[in-house]
Amino acid sequence: MKALHDIKPAAANAPPLDVERIRRDFPILRQRVHGKPLVYLDNAATAQKPQAVIDAIQRYYSKENSNIHRGVHTLSEKATEAYEGARVKVKEFLGASSTRETVFVRGSTEGINLVAQSYGRAFLKEGDEIVISAMEHHSNIVPWQMLCGQVGARLRVVPINHDGEMLIDEYARLLGPRTRFVSVAHVSNALGTVNPVKQIVEMAHAHKAPVLVDGAQAAPHVKVDVQELGCDFYVFSGHKLYGPTGIGVLYGRERLLEAMPPYQGGGDMISLVTFEKTHYNNLPYKFEAGTPHIAGGIGLGAAIDYINGVGIDSVAAHEQELLAYATRSLSAIDRLRIIGTAREKASVLSFVLDGVHAHDIGTILDREGVAIRAGHHCAMPVMQRFGVPATARASFACYNNREEVDTLARAIGKVSEVFK
Repeated sequence: MKALHDIKPAAANAPPLDVERIRRDFPILRQRVHGKPLVYLDNAATAQKPQAVIDAIQRYYSKENSNIHRGVHTLSEKATEAYEGARVKVKEFLGASSTRETVFVRGSTEGINLVAQSYGRAFLKEGDEIVISAMEHHSNIVPWQMLCGQVGARLRVVPINHDGEMLIDEYARLLGPRTRFVSVAHVSNALGTVNPVKQIVEMAHAHKAPVLVDGAQAAPHVKVDVQELGCDFYVFSGHKLYGPTGIGVLYGRERLLEAMPPYQGGGDMISLVTFEKTHYNNLPYKFEAGTPHIAGGIGLGAAIDYINGVGIDSVAAHEQELLAYATRSLSAIDRLRIIGTAREKASVLSFVLDGVHAHDIGTILDREGVAIRAGHHCAMPVMQRFGVPATARASFACYNNREEVDTLARAIGKVSEVFK
């Protein structure tokens, strides 16, 4: 069965980015590291922040700092307006039907845990099966393992081929009458593979199984439309989308969120509390206990404004061109092997160098001003699948350019010289 991918060629026709202008929006990129210009290629771990996001956070703390929703004074009203305005931006960014479907969380990890503990513990039972893929981040493995231990469900894993692509025929074989939930990455953080999410969802829905999509690595790089994808849940993290850390989003279909019990108890997720009974608040507040990360939500709204201004299709086209250029450049380096050669990829280039540990690569590259990620990338089963202890990972964003790829290639050459 052929996989039908979700990246559309039309993105290649998007207006080109003015990368040099974009770079001026990110103050951190002006600095030098070990006397060399910073080349930041660790965007899959976290992206840098444009001045507009920094200003939005500073403005909140310097002019609007107050708790939201419950205040009647001016500062509280301004903070509430800014925070809930960000929720509207999230709803439009994802193509959700309503702001009732957009829950603020700390990040993708909390969003997945919320669904596992709220939906999973309420609706899954002993003997039920949860399907994930072999390329998942630990955040999309461990919560489901925990749930299986709690309710007696079974975790089924779709294998991947040596290019790092999910085997759709094997996925079809795993789906069956016991399948009660499917959870997959939109884009692999360790391999860059873009999964055929729409097809995955349709196949799961044929078995009446809801689907969660981990969009942490997708939302900054491709256009996301949850209605078009057809998924039941979608999560992403603000800090990978040029926003603050500690803020993220869980999208969920309204009917499913309504049926799910609260994940945590406390303030703001209630409408009435007595010692005999608690009545829960309306969506999405039922899942937002306590004082939220207000500055984070406002900062995320500013980040969405920024990426909308740049144009996500233009970002996707630029990053695809940069990934192709980097793939050609690094493939020409002796002893270097790229891990993850899927036909459809986004933004991530992982590699190993024969005889050199990834941490040594990362250390030497740092001395050249090049920031990459070295390790298992919270995807240890992926490393086991490819028979490597770790990889070096370069990952791209809208502000990266070819000159930085050339610097990366030269720096890897210096690694090769040290470890002849």
